[in-house]
Amino acid sequence: PADLLIIPDHYVFRMLYSQGVPLEALGVPRADGGQIETDHRKIWQTFAEHYYLFRGTPSGAWLDQELVELFGVDEKLNGRNAQAVYDAIAAKLALPEYRPRALFEQFNIEVLATTDAASDTDAVVNLRTPNWGAQLAALSDASGLFIRSYADFVRALENRRAFFKTMGATATDHAAETAYTGRLSAGEAEAVFARALRGEASAEDARLFTGHMLLEMARMSSEDGLVMQLHVGSIRGHNALVRERFGADKGADIPTSSEFTHNLRPLLDERGNDPRLTLILFTLDETTYARELAPLAGHYPALRLGPPWWFHDSPNGMRRYFDQVTETAGIYNTAGFNDDTRAFCSIPARHDVWRRVACDWLAGLVARGQVDDADAGEMARELAYGLAKRSYRLGIED
Repeated sequence: PADLLIIPDHYVFRMLYSQGVPLEALGVPRADGGQIETDHRKIWQTFAEHYYLFRGTPSGAWLDQELVELFGVDEKLNGRNAQAVYDAIAAKLALPEYRPRALFEQFNIEVLATTDAASDTDAVVNLRTPNWGAQLAALSDASGLFIRSYADFVRALENRRAFFKTMGATATDHAAETAYTGRLSAGEAEAVFARALRGEASAEDARLFTGHMLLEMARMSSEDGLVMQLHVGSIRGHNALVRERFGADKGADIPTSSEFTHNLRPLLDERGNDPRLTLILFTLDETTYARELAPLAGHYPALRLGPPWWFHDSPNGMRRYFDQVTETAGIYNTAGFNDDTRAFCSIPARHDVWRRVACDWLAGLVARGQVDDADAGEMARELAYGLAKRSYRLGIED
């Protein structure tokens, strides 16, 4: 139970950390191999005693649904019943029907996707990524190309994209602090890359190179047909102590303001009208929905808007999204809903929240006479299923 629901889930342990519970007490591995709690019953007890912290949060709703509907726990989790609940979940996890593949079928999942660390393009596109040299070496090994120059680097990325496409991949995923894009000349790109190889790349070099490579990734997507996703607006590892002690992705990532109209214009000038490109945008800055993203997606054929992401993957976040996006972009310039959870058992709950909020919003349109029942029914299916399948080029079923 602790391995499944607590230790890998930064949504869970960041809340407890905010109330003074050390990450070590929750079994979160330390980067330096330092001592942590290894008794899973103690970890579970600590979690149960603090379960009240999740009241009214999306994480609390997901956890409640997992406990009740998946594991049959019919009482509220607390410190008093912690061990009995632990035993009940552990007993279920020992059954064949709770194996990962069995749950995959039970959850009615059609597509589950991930990225491959050896060719994770974001890890090598950002020159300031820790261990960038090691990431580059991994890319060299995976591609079979010795990377000595920027031109070699681009060929290696194209090589790996082609490989993943043969394995069934339909999309790439890119993360950037800002939406900045800009074209470097061939000479400038080679010079920046050479400085990076020498360990001399500056923060400005990294910013310019990332912006340039987003243009290159859009070019590659136009040529090879892989959908391009861009996630913008997270300050990674904001808490220096947590970052140094536990590493990346430990609940200390914080949203920041973003700008798209000017930053994305170089990319859109090159590729925004290209019918071969699908670029799905995600943001942590909700203020850009109505002001920038909906107007952009409502005009450029290449653009689609991803669903409310991360901190906004919530009932209120979804309502704000529908209110701010659809009047300008409509629903057909969005990508429907997908989730990027690390908590496997939360997948049904997350999609259930989206479907309920979407249908609540659609019911309001019907009640106000903006759409009729037939249109609302088609829109509900599209929001839950069709838009995502088409956006990610997964095919569509009647």
